[in-house]
Amino acid sequence: MSSEVSPQNWADAGIIWEFHQMHHALRPCSVAIGLGSHDLGVAETTAELYGMGLAPIIVFTGSSSPTSRSRMPRGEAVHYRERALELGVPGSAILVEPEARNTGENIRFSRRLLEKKGVEVSSVLLISKPYEERRAFATARKLWPEVDTVSASTPMTLEEYVASIGDARLVIDMLVGALQRLIIYPRHGFMIEQAIPPEVTAAFDALCQAGFTSRLVPSTAK
Repeated sequence: MSSEVSPQNWADAGIIWEFHQMHHALRPCSVAIGLGSHDLGVAETTAELYGMGLAPIIVFTGSSSPTSRSRMPRGEAVHYRERALELGVPGSAILVEPEARNTGENIRFSRRLLEKKGVEVSSVLLISKPYEERRAFATARKLWPEVDTVSASTPMTLEEYVASIGDARLVIDMLVGALQRLIIYPRHGFMIEQAIPPEVTAAFDALCQAGFTSRLVPSTAK
């Protein structure tokens, strides 16, 4: 654990980490959508769920970001596809959406691609980073409300995720930033509003006061 992160910081981060995860029961869906990021674990989990028969087709969606560009120079969706192929997913089962730059575009552009391909969708299995499950769900419910949405991610603890990234402070910054978006984005029509328990709000405030703010956006962002 980083010396920059106090035991109380870890406790607060754990509260937010738990809230970000939806704990949905996995079930077969019309399509699995792997949301682009710097984390190839999303592609690996998507491939695993495909192998379990939970979706007959995969969409990998994502362009690149400052966080992912050096790791995935050909774009997130392209690298995700390559990893899934390495894991045995047939190319015929994978669609690539290489333009999306945020979660809203992930959903809208994937929906557009599936409609173009004539794929009938009644349910969507959304695979994201563990701390993005709730954001992905809330965004899909706003932008694609007619489909049943199931959120999933790689099963792991906060400590395991920090170890995989190698930077505790960065991970906590990302947890805080993801929660801030759940608070402010509904008012801009980006996602549905969700009740945030008082203990989660308190943990968010404490971490902001402790300086875990590098992933915050201006509260007036549109």
